[in-house]
Amino acid sequence: MDLYERLLAAANARSDDGAIRVRAVYEPTGGAGSRICPPTVKLQATGTAGYLTEHRYVDGEAVRVVLLDQRQSQANRCEQALLDAVRGQEVFIPHLELTTQARGVPVRITSMEAPHRSRDAYFRDAEDSLGAKFDATEAGIALNEAASGDLGAYLRYVPSDLVYGVWDSHRKRRIQVKVPRAYTSEMYGVEPLTGARAAGRLDKLNLAGDTVVVTESGWSPLEGTKAPKGAATAKMSELGHGMIPPSEGLGGVSVKAIHRQATMSMTQLASLQFGDVDEEYVAAGRALLAVIGLLGDRLAFASPALHLRSGCDLVVVSEQVEWVGRGTNGQPLTEPLESGTARDMFALFGLALERASKAGLDWPLAPIRVRPNASLQKAIEKSYEVGGIGEVEDE
Repeated sequence: MDLYERLLAAANARSDDGAIRVRAVYEPTGGAGSRICPPTVKLQATGTAGYLTEHRYVDGEAVRVVLLDQRQSQANRCEQALLDAVRGQEVFIPHLELTTQARGVPVRITSMEAPHRSRDAYFRDAEDSLGAKFDATEAGIALNEAASGDLGAYLRYVPSDLVYGVWDSHRKRRIQVKVPRAYTSEMYGVEPLTGARAAGRLDKLNLAGDTVVVTESGWSPLEGTKAPKGAATAKMSELGHGMIPPSEGLGGVSVKAIHRQATMSMTQLASLQFGDVDEEYVAAGRALLAVIGLLGDRLAFASPALHLRSGCDLVVVSEQVEWVGRGTNGQPLTEPLESGTARDMFALFGLALERASKAGLDWPLAPIRVRPNASLQKAIEKSYEVGGIGEVEDE
């Protein structure tokens, strides 16, 4: 396949291709200018909820933009799409999987979902079926002993870590493994106009907003005019009953345009080392990682529409997937990359894995499964406990 051969050359710095770039334009499903909801953050300047905005150049003009989906979130979307393909038995990519139960509810988290991927505290505090600490198992030892000059254990056990980046910050070491992401993507809206909305609650029975006494078992009306000394109290509206008068809240934004920019850095892939192995193994391993990155992007973003979060559904207006190479006359050389259908991408993955296997890569045939240690199990179970009545939040 011509695409594989080109990826093989690019990922090993044997060609003029320095990156793969995706440039896409979206609009809200309600039409251009419709209101959309960026992620809400706590603003450092005011300590209140708001949206992340900044100035940057778009088409050569300095404009104000609002971030709609950051790099970490976009990477998570690709990982989830790959994990869905794994669970659908369309491909297999090695990963770690922690499984347990909490109050009868199955609990599962993988290295493709955990915040710090395979180096997450979930796996540091896990054990195998015999009760051995994960870090003392064959895979755990190999990952702990990995270093920048030999990331072979990551390629074998958790290859997606090398595509989306990993930092072993949960274990005390003088020199921590820190692999920059080879794939990056983000989405932003141009020239946002911030909206407002009235957030409140209408109670059909118009229950009174009285003060009540709250206990672990529930709440009860006050007996008299004052609560007993030391008793916890709350307004009924805080517990989900009664009227809440409308008040102004964040109401999303309207933007001129919505852009997604993604890149797969071939120079980053070309910097990865896998220890004392032959050149063919290294080359095929890097190419396989490039294919994983391209497959993840296409599975997550090649659809005609995209759901980011409640109130932020988008449709694709245009998209370019292109090679970016050494330029002339002040402009990089770009060339369209025909990624084809999902079936084509799976075929490309199969070819890349076959070539890597022939070069000596030995992937496990199933996830490396672990369970929480006793302390982590207790913490997980506590998360599933019902501990009284929670306070009402805005919808």
